[in-house]
Amino acid sequence: MLKDVTRYIKREVERELWARAAGRCQFYGCNRILYKSPVTQEPINISEKAHIYSFSQYGARGWGLFAKNKKALNDLSNLMLVCHDCHKSIDLEKDGGRYQAELLIKWKLEHERRVAIVTGVDPIKKSYVVLYGANIGDETSILQPEHANWALFPEWYPADEKPIYLDMTWEGRDDQPNYWVTEERNLRQRFDRVIRPLIDEGHHFSIFGFAPMPLLIRIGTLFTDKIPSQVYQLQREPEQTWQWSITQNDPDFKVNLPENYEHPPALIIALSSAIAHERVTSVLDTNVSIWELTIADPHNDFLKSRDQLSKFREIVRKLMVQISKKHGNSTPLAIFPAMPVAPSVELGRVRMPKAEMPWVIYDQNNRLGAFVKALQIGGVPDEQ
Repeated sequence: MLKDVTRYIKREVERELWARAAGRCQFYGCNRILYKSPVTQEPINISEKAHIYSFSQYGARGWGLFAKNKKALNDLSNLMLVCHDCHKSIDLEKDGGRYQAELLIKWKLEHERRVAIVTGVDPIKKSYVVLYGANIGDETSILQPEHANWALFPEWYPADEKPIYLDMTWEGRDDQPNYWVTEERNLRQRFDRVIRPLIDEGHHFSIFGFAPMPLLIRIGTLFTDKIPSQVYQLQREPEQTWQWSITQNDPDFKVNLPENYEHPPALIIALSSAIAHERVTSVLDTNVSIWELTIADPHNDFLKSRDQLSKFREIVRKLMVQISKKHGNSTPLAIFPAMPVAPSVELGRVRMPKAEMPWVIYDQNNRLGAFVKALQIGGVPDEQ
């Protein structure tokens, strides 16, 4: 090395390096905070300024593009802010190994671009990501925070790097006597403790669910349609994603009326699969007035866009008013749902607690081979 080339990095270069990295390690997948101890949380500088092309001719990746301009080796474009562990990794082999200059430059630029986007977001565009993943039969929730965050873009951005989890981890199954009571109680307690303070501050929420329909309906009643929220639906085709499509296909919702209104009401919502009336009367009674909301071809993947979900809300609001007028506000309404996640949550959100008749939600239990009573919403002192 020439004597006039030193490892000294100008203060203004170091300052900009820190600013562009937002004080985090720029090694892809690390993102460690570099201005405090990960153990004691005490303020401490654990950062290192790594050269992409080596300061030494025989170091990792050599001089590369800077062979004819060695004074530029300490320029911002050739520096990454990293933690000690990641610095050791990229410089472990003399030729750089798998950590070639092109890869490190790509990581650096992607990190800086992400920082610029997130920190440049208007506060009104920030949304708290809410994940609710209670068990469905033998299936376990596989909600991925990064997939949820990606689904928000570009309308919204995560208000926090960590999502809000409303579910709990336990071994309960939906065929056990205490399952519904335990899940519902935990959901309300978590909501009151974590979500309600944020509601009071006027924040927006993005809701992702993977849970039995009665619990999804319940979470909807907690958020209500007065709280700024967006509900998302997992799309399985052509590839699995939580992002809404821009398709405008009308699912053509259809309401089938009862033969008479003399008996207690039951509502079938058959969107993801058909529900035979016999499955309802076998649980309740033959003397029941069955209303039905369905589509021409019920299946799991019919819901593609937010416009379709908006249409569902509109239909349900009108339908609930119609049922209430025919049967009275004090008469319990038995609901038998077969529908995707987003409509389940939105069904709960459109409920008007002070004006709506009590809902008794049933759930198809595959082990028992029949619908079972899961939750009652309304007509009880603790409804919110």
